[in-house]
Amino acid sequence: MRPLPFSRCLACLTICLGLIAVARTPIGAEDYIHGPDSMRIDTVPKGRVTQHEWSESVVFAGTKRRYSVYIPAQYDGSKPAALMVFQDGHAFEGPKGDFRVPIVFDNLIAKGDIPITIAVMIDPGHRGDLPPKRGWSPRPNNRSIEYDTVSGDYAEFLLAEILPQVEREYKITKNPALRAICGNSSGGICAFSVAWHRPGAFQKVLSHIGSFVDLRGGHNYPPMIRKSDKKPIRVFLQDGENDLDNQFGNWPLANQQMAKALAFKQYDYKLVFGTEAHNGRHGGAIFPDSLRWLWRDWKDESF
Repeated sequence: MRPLPFSRCLACLTICLGLIAVARTPIGAEDYIHGPDSMRIDTVPKGRVTQHEWSESVVFAGTKRRYSVYIPAQYDGSKPAALMVFQDGHAFEGPKGDFRVPIVFDNLIAKGDIPITIAVMIDPGHRGDLPPKRGWSPRPNNRSIEYDTVSGDYAEFLLAEILPQVEREYKITKNPALRAICGNSSGGICAFSVAWHRPGAFQKVLSHIGSFVDLRGGHNYPPMIRKSDKKPIRVFLQDGENDLDNQFGNWPLANQQMAKALAFKQYDYKLVFGTEAHNGRHGGAIFPDSLRWLWRDWKDESF
């Protein structure tokens, strides 16, 4: 058998290496796209969003912040609504961002996939005057203290300050199984902290790219979960293999450690692990399905 000419061997090698490269190419951001549940549907009843400010905090004295409230079209005040709180609220309330809470909630509520739910979307606190508009510029200077600290302070802030203000206008269920909390990055660990410290008030957690690393002690959560009595909370975690890796820790590893600890204690949990970096593209693309999983048995609960 005659050997192949060198030029043909080189061509074959090039093709093979190309196939290997294709096989190893990670999914890019363009592959995480919004589905129909994140798009406006003209025939679906539209909720409304109201804007508010809070500058009288006792728990986080000296801070000011903005928050918004989404009220579903189906809410008529005849009975309590379910509740979902979002940290970094400005990242969730827009119709064109990664998450698009008003649009997704409109669509899923209309389908019966989630209950009639009031969403409270809260920004972190600013020390000093509020900036002209919500967002990251300037970055809220009290954010890490509020979100990354492993304590029940933020839960106390919600339950003693913000939610009583919302409840002056709207009926919200006291059933913790119908109260959820969500956030991205430091907002994700904050969501977990609220449910961990106050499971009698919140029992559903949705964390995107959660910062379960050594910013303010968040790396201690996996051993705390393993060593503590199981709590009645449901946890959805999302992260990607290209998330942060720095002096504070490795975000992908930290989220996998959280998942392993939750599995060890037989929690009702789910980890969806992708290829994205420290952003909301993956979490936003799967947001409707994440909500379906989190609220999957809501019809069995009493309001």
